[in-house]
Amino acid sequence: MKQFFFTKMSGAGNDFILFDKKINPDIELDAELINKICQRRTGIGADGVLLIENNDGSKYTVKYFNSDGSTGSLCANGARCAIKYGKESGRFGFQTADFIVNGTCYSGQVFENGLVKFNLAEPKDLKRNFKIKAGGQLINASYVNTGSPHVVINVSDVLHDNRKPNSFFGEISELPVFDLGREIRYSPDFAPEGTNVNFIQVENGKIKIRSYERGVEEETLSCGTGSVASAIVSFINVGLQPPITLLAKSGAELVVDFKYRDNQFKDLSITGPADITFKGELTIN
Repeated sequence: MKQFFFTKMSGAGNDFILFDKKINPDIELDAELINKICQRRTGIGADGVLLIENNDGSKYTVKYFNSDGSTGSLCANGARCAIKYGKESGRFGFQTADFIVNGTCYSGQVFENGLVKFNLAEPKDLKRNFKIKAGGQLINASYVNTGSPHVVINVSDVLHDNRKPNSFFGEISELPVFDLGREIRYSPDFAPEGTNVNFIQVENGKIKIRSYERGVEEETLSCGTGSVASAIVSFINVGLQPPITLLAKSGAELVVDFKYRDNQFKDLSITGPADITFKGELTIN
């Protein structure tokens, strides 16, 4: 049997199991183990796993795995948790944190009030106001890649037909996010990788958001890159101005900020809570 030490973290309700290779030099993660420990009834329970490792330079490396073991996408809430852990573990002091995800260098910082800021690269592949089919309806949607691919649907844009039993309209709390999100996530329009799906409602200058995340294959309590995507789409489509506040299903607030000039998004960031929930020991046979 092997014993490893982990840190459980929450980024605005998006939760992660973090392993530090400095503490666990022999740990080896594969899809089967990741899926097992992320199970909420029989494992530790999490939306994903973070692996932090020092490298030869001043930066450290962060690897993110979805709960099904898949990897390759950016996770902004996971990155914010890695920034918080990096400070707690002494990898940086009061200066900006520099770290590498998927071969790309990112930065962020922890403020005195405990909130954590993560700086993202410029978004790609923005596509506005196209129609997708889900729930037996045509739905107006937009798309942008913020390090992970995201469909964004404003509930006020949902086309509905009251004659259909599966139709919906109204408050975001009423939406069947799992069913609709899963259908769109696996739509041939986004094959073969699939997409994340975000449903938003703009109220009093803020965005209520609910997200279905691929790789987790569930609605999560918060999605960082989805929040960034939703802020960008709301800026373009309805004129919401940065900094833009989003209210996650967890009740936490995330703030997305950027500058827009020459048709480009600059200084893109997301700020919000990231907390260590508890620490523990995992025994693997």
